[in-house]
Amino acid sequence: MQRRNILWTMFSSIGAAAVLAGTASRANAANAAGVDKAKVAYHLSELDRVNFVLGNIQSHFDGMGGPDKVKINLVIHGSALKAFHTALASPEFSQHVAQLEKTGLEMSACINTMKAQNISLKELLPGFTVADKGAVVLLADLQSQGYAYLRP
Repeated sequence: MQRRNILWTMFSSIGAAAVLAGTASRANAANAAGVDKAKVAYHLSELDRVNFVLGNIQSHFDGMGGPDKVKINLVIHGSALKAFHTALASPEFSQHVAQLEKTGLEMSACINTMKAQNISLKELLPGFTVADKGAVVLLADLQSQGYAYLRP
């Protein structure tokens, strides 16, 4: 039994070393290629997840060391977009979104959802751009550009 534990510890250590070496290698390759910040695309479509996702984004900025270390694009479609209608958003929510946008958050609204909800860009909180080919197309495009995809 003790021999099995020794082997398990040895192989676990080798595996951990390999993972760390791979991570360091990717980080060095990214730095050599001139990539100086991580890129993340958050996918939000559910109205009841809006505050949770915004909290995750704030935690992401904080955990990475600020907007100079990570570029985040929040791509919104479906019922979640209703939370960002200027006429429906509370002053506190609007202020929270404005602070995240000031921090560096990029926000993209799905053109198809905007049409379905009969809303224009002017009617959304400040800072939005339009995903003119749709949210899912933008998400795929961002992933092809090296963005990590998160759907909390």
